[in-house]
Amino acid sequence: MQIVDLSLKINRHMIGIPKLHHYAENPTRCVVLSAVSEKQLEGIRARGLETADEPEVGHAMLSRLEILGHSGTHIDAPMHFLEEGWTIDEVPLENIVKKGRVIPLTDAEPNSMITADMIVASGVEFDASVIPVLYTGWTDRAWGSQRFWDDMICLDESVSHLMIERGVGADSVSDDAGHAIVTGLALDLIFPIVHGPYGEDGTLQGLLELADIPYVGAGVLAAAVGMDKAVMKVLFAASGLPIVQHDVLLRRDWQADRAGIVSELTERLRFPLFVKPANLGSSVGISRATDRDTLSSAIDLAAEFDRKIVVEEGVTPCREIECAVLGNSDPEVSVPGEIIPSRDFYDYEAKYLDDSSEIVIPAVLTPGQTAEVQRLAIAAFRAIDGAGMARVDLLLKRNTGRIFLNEINTHPGFTTISMYSKMWAASGLSYPALLDRLIALANERHTEKQESRTSVL
Repeated sequence: MQIVDLSLKINRHMIGIPKLHHYAENPTRCVVLSAVSEKQLEGIRARGLETADEPEVGHAMLSRLEILGHSGTHIDAPMHFLEEGWTIDEVPLENIVKKGRVIPLTDAEPNSMITADMIVASGVEFDASVIPVLYTGWTDRAWGSQRFWDDMICLDESVSHLMIERGVGADSVSDDAGHAIVTGLALDLIFPIVHGPYGEDGTLQGLLELADIPYVGAGVLAAAVGMDKAVMKVLFAASGLPIVQHDVLLRRDWQADRAGIVSELTERLRFPLFVKPANLGSSVGISRATDRDTLSSAIDLAAEFDRKIVVEEGVTPCREIECAVLGNSDPEVSVPGEIIPSRDFYDYEAKYLDDSSEIVIPAVLTPGQTAEVQRLAIAAFRAIDGAGMARVDLLLKRNTGRIFLNEINTHPGFTTISMYSKMWAASGLSYPALLDRLIALANERHTEKQESRTSVL
């Protein structure tokens, strides 16, 4: 069986595959994640290689290589890359690594460097449409012996620059002046961690859709609606979900007729009122108004942050309940949690500057209240066509037990101490497992999208 040597990524800290003795001196664990066929998977298991619980079949061989705690994606290992009996000329590279083109470099000596000049001298042409496969034959010659690790053939940094020039999926390197050069990124998936406008409002998601890259979380529509509280309430109402009485006004109308708008609002809504910029997060620009004067001040503040302003009736007295949602077409819901703010409401200061607010997970609710909170959380998620994850905020009126949807956050805080991850931890899903689920959901959604036609041609 012939084995292909596939060049790994290059960066300023690792020139090709360095000659590191600790590879041989320390335990190495390789977990196979996917295989080309059932036959290949059987062969992998017959040789005693560890596989994931449910490895994917029908895709490129992919494994996770762990050395000294360092994990990386490894696409080239003997015994689990090619079918038995295939020769190098028979490798269906288009099925294994998109499109591949073999560059023979069998003259490379052990412990030597492959340079860009050697690749160019091979005469094999390649560009961004193919993946260059550097074949040295070293794996054939030395696999299973100490020589494989001690005399490994490495890649010179010039190879990385050549790949960048050709537009091949390479990662970042540095030029002589220390400036980063990034081009032709070969990205498997994006996990957005950018909050607020341009990060969670559909803008970034639209960019990733154009780039055709899988990404974690809501799509363009759900992200945009999840940011726009005014449109969000329209969809909630259309789905028959309970929301508080509210009104929406534009900044230009407020500037043109302040007194008239205050009169209209106070006729339709009752104090206390909460005034919010329609498109913002982290409770920025939100205030509580108890009379006409504070209402005017609150609208002025909200108008600094958005052209559209939401004014809604306060639920008093109330409890602030939250619930986490995870999934795509069949979402799951966590146990609810409760925020007991140290101030009148859970504003920016209470969230980030004042640590005296209390978090209770799971929230102390009756079984019926818990079921209703969870039902509303999933219904809100579906109302905006959510994907991946969301945190749903609800208001429970103490004296009547009525539950109102406040808003849905499609890009909630995601540290280990954030409500979203803590509610899932209390539901039995650990932080690492939650990350794995979200990545799998992103890939599932991207794969499903590929099944749709975008043209009649």
